[in-house]
Amino acid sequence: MKCFAIIFFLCVSMQTAFTQNSGIDSMLKKITAEKDDNRRFDIIYNALVKIGETDPLLGLQYAQKLLEYAQNKKDKISEAYALSFMSKMYTVSGNLEKGLKYGLQGKELAEHTGNQKMIALSYSLLGLNYKNLSDFPKALSLYKSDALIAEKANFYQAQSWSYQNLSDVYMATNQVDSALKYAQKDYEITQLYKYYDFISYTLANLGVIHERSGNPAVALGYFDMAINESLKARSPRQLSQAYMAKAEFFHARHQKDSAIMYAKKAIEAVQNTDYLSNSIKPAELLLDMYRGNNIDSAFKYSELYRITNDSVFNTKAIQQTQLMRFEDELQQQRSADEKIKADEQRKHNIQYALIAFGIISFVIIFLLLSRSIITNTKIIEFLGILALLVVFEFLNLLLHPFLESVTNHSPFLMLSALVCIAALLIPLHHKAEKWATAKLVEKNKQIRLAAAKKTIEKLGDG
Repeated sequence: MKCFAIIFFLCVSMQTAFTQNSGIDSMLKKITAEKDDNRRFDIIYNALVKIGETDPLLGLQYAQKLLEYAQNKKDKISEAYALSFMSKMYTVSGNLEKGLKYGLQGKELAEHTGNQKMIALSYSLLGLNYKNLSDFPKALSLYKSDALIAEKANFYQAQSWSYQNLSDVYMATNQVDSALKYAQKDYEITQLYKYYDFISYTLANLGVIHERSGNPAVALGYFDMAINESLKARSPRQLSQAYMAKAEFFHARHQKDSAIMYAKKAIEAVQNTDYLSNSIKPAELLLDMYRGNNIDSAFKYSELYRITNDSVFNTKAIQQTQLMRFEDELQQQRSADEKIKADEQRKHNIQYALIAFGIISFVIIFLLLSRSIITNTKIIEFLGILALLVVFEFLNLLLHPFLESVTNHSPFLMLSALVCIAALLIPLHHKAEKWATAKLVEKNKQIRLAAAKKTIEKLGDG
């Protein structure tokens, strides 16, 4: 019987491993066949989005395989996604040090790709790190940028996350009106697009806001809905946070028994999972309630709080995260300085192009108007080509920022736009060259005719 049980569990484990491997392999095959960046991003998103809420260890395995694939294929979109997703998996597992490390890498690479969806996702997942570090100004900055970029990219999921987290951060800083504003925006998006993957957090936020606004009955309704949605999503993380929100609600109203019950449920939801860090707040709440009247329970939750807290927020980790935050700010300053330098260089290049065009135009006009110099038409053709190249470069420099924003940094679309500009310039150049050549030939004839008349007159006089 014992042997049979071992064989059974081995078979189950092999089946699970096979299913997981086939899942990631299927995703990699799909993104290999897809050449469009946005559609490739969507394939990865749909494959990974729910894993982060149900099994972060599996999410890390997927992210690692995706990272290896992306680096081998030199696929920057997939690589940026893998780094940002690893950031979330470490963060929700309580390892803020590694979460911030990968989040910064993902953000930097996402900005390098220029893909708006990828940038929005990287900002959102990096913002999660700063929110958990209580660096609220940094989190607010990222989430506000995320909301604008996601809206332009028609990435409503990231829009929802940004509004949801903005609401959460404003509640943490006790700005209830702002929290309500963004929670309502978040809820409207979930209903408009029927997007319910993370609606538990939305409902819990609304519950906390109504509690602070003096509407306890409405708040309880939202907490219950949040719990139900968490159960539907099968997410230990969502369920733990929904229970904790309800526990804090009862604790604030001095309903001790109910607060204890839901705090314990919050811990039970993440027991034996990779979301151990979610035990910190409910353990702290239980310790506070048991302290002084139940020594055994107080000791139990004191130990749980200490062990979990030490594993997540040790001194070294905090020092590392502070260093990485500093490096991120330094990198942003460097990027800003590089952009200023690039803009200055572009302005100088535009001025040089105008000066070059002015000199060439002056020479051509001088040769056309001169009544004493016979000029070869080849010179005009050569100067015309130079003028065409200078004008093309001038337009390229002038329109480059606009073209980048319109084409979303797509090399193919940028090249197409430049080809269209060239297609407009070449016929104009041919017409101008034909006119200038005709004028030059006519001028040369007149000079030669005048010279011939003078020669005849001299011979007649002789």
